[in-house]
Amino acid sequence: MADVNRGNRPLSPHLQIYRPQLTSVTSILTRVTGNALIVAVILGVWWLLAAATSPEYFAVVDGIVTSWFGDLIFLGSTWAIWYHYLAGLRHLYFDAGKGLDIPTAETLGWVIVIASVLLTIFTIVVV
Repeated sequence: MADVNRGNRPLSPHLQIYRPQLTSVTSILTRVTGNALIVAVILGVWWLLAAATSPEYFAVVDGIVTSWFGDLIFLGSTWAIWYHYLAGLRHLYFDAGKGLDIPTAETLGWVIVIASVLLTIFTIVVV
């Protein structure tokens, strides 16, 4: 291939050039929440394994799970589950070829952020 760039400009857009947009932030956050849910699953599995091991070990793990740290992990996981679920629905909507114009995509971004917070509060209150 011919070298048409000749070093005069960047080969591709860089993060320093473009400001983050809501659609890119929500897309990245979808990936982050999906991976962050692994922490809660590991904590839950650890708790179950400790329950099957011995009462002393379970008391130690239960102390961690029911501490402020465990509460924070599970609160964040509750939000992450709702956010990831709603973002997945939004991506299915996008895959159908709908809502791809910028105003609709930004509106859906705000909807999933606000709805995930409201559903988290609802879950905490009801459960």
